[in-house]
Amino acid sequence: MDDFFSLWDTPSDIDKEIAGRVKAIRKRKKITQKELAVKCGVSYGSLKKFEQTGEISLSSLTKIAMELGLAGDLKELFTRPVYSNIQEVIDDNR
Repeated sequence: MDDFFSLWDTPSDIDKEIAGRVKAIRKRKKITQKELAVKCGVSYGSLKKFEQTGEISLSSLTKIAMELGLAGDLKELFTRPVYSNIQEVIDDNR
């Protein structure tokens, strides 16, 4: 994921980038915002706001991801270890 986001991105920048990716997937699947909202049980207003601003609750993002077939991607978040130094690598592998 580090490849996609620079050190200079703000949390809002990252949120908007994720929202843009979700929106592109929704459009590629030819699903309207209203249709997706109904299918996944997220309010239309929340979905619309998410696509515009990147702001959404984690629960709603999970519902959207599941409906779009992205649950596996969401479940993979934070599974790759991030080490600050070699000692952490050594300690983790004991």
